[in-house]
Amino acid sequence: MRIITDLHLHSKYSRATSPKLDHTGIAYWAKVKGIDIVGTGDFTHPLWLSQLKQNLTEAGEGVYKVKEGEGAFYILSAEISCIYSQGGRVRKIHTIVLVPSFAAAEKIVAKLSIIGNLYADGRPILGLSARDLASYVLDLEPKSIIIPAHAWTPHFSVFGSQSGFDSLEECFGENTKHIFALETGLSSDPEMNWRLTALDEISLVSFSDSHSPANLLREATVFELKKPSFFEISEALKNHQVAYTLEFYPEEGKYHLDGHRKCGVRLEPLESRKNKNLCPVCQRPLTIGVQNRVEELADRPFGFKPPKAAPFKKLVQLTKIIAEAIGVGAGSKKVEREYQKIIQQVKSEFAVLVDLSLEDLSKIVEPKIVEGIKRTREGDLIIEPGFDGEFGKVKIFDNPAPEKPLGLF
Repeated sequence: MRIITDLHLHSKYSRATSPKLDHTGIAYWAKVKGIDIVGTGDFTHPLWLSQLKQNLTEAGEGVYKVKEGEGAFYILSAEISCIYSQGGRVRKIHTIVLVPSFAAAEKIVAKLSIIGNLYADGRPILGLSARDLASYVLDLEPKSIIIPAHAWTPHFSVFGSQSGFDSLEECFGENTKHIFALETGLSSDPEMNWRLTALDEISLVSFSDSHSPANLLREATVFELKKPSFFEISEALKNHQVAYTLEFYPEEGKYHLDGHRKCGVRLEPLESRKNKNLCPVCQRPLTIGVQNRVEELADRPFGFKPPKAAPFKKLVQLTKIIAEAIGVGAGSKKVEREYQKIIQQVKSEFAVLVDLSLEDLSKIVEPKIVEGIKRTREGDLIIEPGFDGEFGKVKIFDNPAPEKPLGLF
């Protein structure tokens, strides 16, 4: 059976997140989005873990559901920020940890609470290495899944240009053999990662890293499994059995290109090198983006596809498509009403963006929205790439529609 997963997100206990990211809010929005298994996020936060224990019930092998509620299955997930010195440099590495039981989560919380304050943030900042984190987690629960998060983000990732490493081995040492999946992040896609021979034996996954429920499914990983199961997901990752991933257009990510946001400077890698990686306006160092960093570590040209590589599909969120079709902001009430109207007629946002044919969509969705969906599926977009923390801008239509009733299209 097809299982759509989004296993990297945050709860209301993380900084700069929506208060709606509680157990019911996540489950509800996962259902709206079409997600079958969703991460809890932040199980390392003691208050959130306590609430999860009270409100979730075991519903299979390492998966849970809200008691007396509908919606997605849950897997216990967390993201941990490790900040430490290695090789004469400060390293800042974010790592996703998935565990199959509350017992495992409680052991990990007990261990990590000795190292840092787990109450301060749902994504705790700890003064230990990513290698040691992996050792602690695997010693306490050998069946845990450890995934380097948003692997290319400049400031907080395993390959980041500012504080990362040049290889998984440098970062995780003897624990590298336990790393069998890597999250590509919003600013890169699988095709970019295929340029590294070192990643050929790693399953590439994509998740939303959502800080609000509406951003669930902006990236996701799809499996073909016998049933919803933590252990089946683990085996699928170990054996390169990802069916496909759903991807942000990487240019839309906020660290795709190099740049200096304060000066409004955005540069392609070649331009950055010509400027010695300095801002041409103020001469301060550029933030080196994901595309540049991939080129630095790549050992083969763009376009190569490894034999075990899983396919992928690129998406734009439905609210953005509706917003451009109407000619208003994505957060407007008009977009929300039209979104809910569509979801009430269709199973989920995933069904709208991926499953349904354009012919079927045209029977229930306004023509310009259907045209927007068609263009996003085909990649017929105009994108101003993101840089230095600034999200890229996606334009579906050259001239977005003026604000007027949808029925007039």
